[in-house]
Amino acid sequence: MKRYALVYISVWLISLSLFNLPASAQLTRVNVGYSAVSADQLPAWVAKESGIFTKNGLDVPLIFFTGGTTAILALVSKDVPITQVSGPGLVNSALAGSDAVFVAAGMTSLNYVLMGKPGLKTPEQLKGGTLAISRFGSATDSIARFALKKIGFTPGKDVTIVQVGSGPERLNAVMTGKVSAAVINPPSSFIAEKRGLAIMADVGKMGLVFQHTGAATTRRFIREHPDTVRRYVKSHVEAVHTMWTDKEATVRALGKYMGSGIDREILEKSRENVLTETFFPKKQYPSLEGLKTVLEDVAERDPRAKSAKPEQFVDFTFIKELDQSGFVDGLYKTK
Repeated sequence: MKRYALVYISVWLISLSLFNLPASAQLTRVNVGYSAVSADQLPAWVAKESGIFTKNGLDVPLIFFTGGTTAILALVSKDVPITQVSGPGLVNSALAGSDAVFVAAGMTSLNYVLMGKPGLKTPEQLKGGTLAISRFGSATDSIARFALKKIGFTPGKDVTIVQVGSGPERLNAVMTGKVSAAVINPPSSFIAEKRGLAIMADVGKMGLVFQHTGAATTRRFIREHPDTVRRYVKSHVEAVHTMWTDKEATVRALGKYMGSGIDREILEKSRENVLTETFFPKKQYPSLEGLKTVLEDVAERDPRAKSAKPEQFVDFTFIKELDQSGFVDGLYKTK
């Protein structure tokens, strides 16, 4: 009898210790990638810095990959199960056989510009020069080709496209004259303007509907870990709400990941720049129209894109659950 009592007490003590584990021990750890150092990456940054991931039971280390091409490779190779990546990177990967899909929209239009090096004032001066992007196959690659065609140039013939790296790295390359121009967006583009560089082309004013940086995972991960994906998408939606409603939290997150030394004025301007339904819609459905644009661009280099449908690259399950339950509308109700 005494032996049974000791066993009971031991089991009770173990149960009690498990119940009283620190909250961090009960979180689901999920590595998440992001593919640029710019305002389009804000949902993951804000969710991390505002405690939204933790509130939803997730322990999320954020891992930086230079460009969408690298980020999608990390996703497919299972280095990260979720990543923030642009349309071209995901579409190229899926056409090559991966099961990558968008589960939340992120940013559904473009705020990029082509900035010329010191001394360049007109687009015509780019002829024979070099244009910096992050990586081939990334969003900046598609943007560069689209903008050059709009200006009247043949990409690769009139202007050479070169891989340089992140937004700050591209900014440095154009500021120092290592390249003729660079494809950049806020805050880097605002810093460039403040230092006197001229805009060669404003892609945001060219009327391009585009599935830019969104939250992506794989169909396999969705099948095996649906609750983790569900909690991640919920966190993403709450982070977008925070971006819309909490200026300080958003500016703080932007400042941390962009690095020190950036004026608060530029950080605030970067937040204001993306806070429209065109850029960050509140309901966060991945853009089928934007993916159609991506497919049209990719089809120029990959014939498999010609027969592909935008629906192949999305899973609306989790965002639809949040929308139909009234959760998203409830976030934005005036209290």
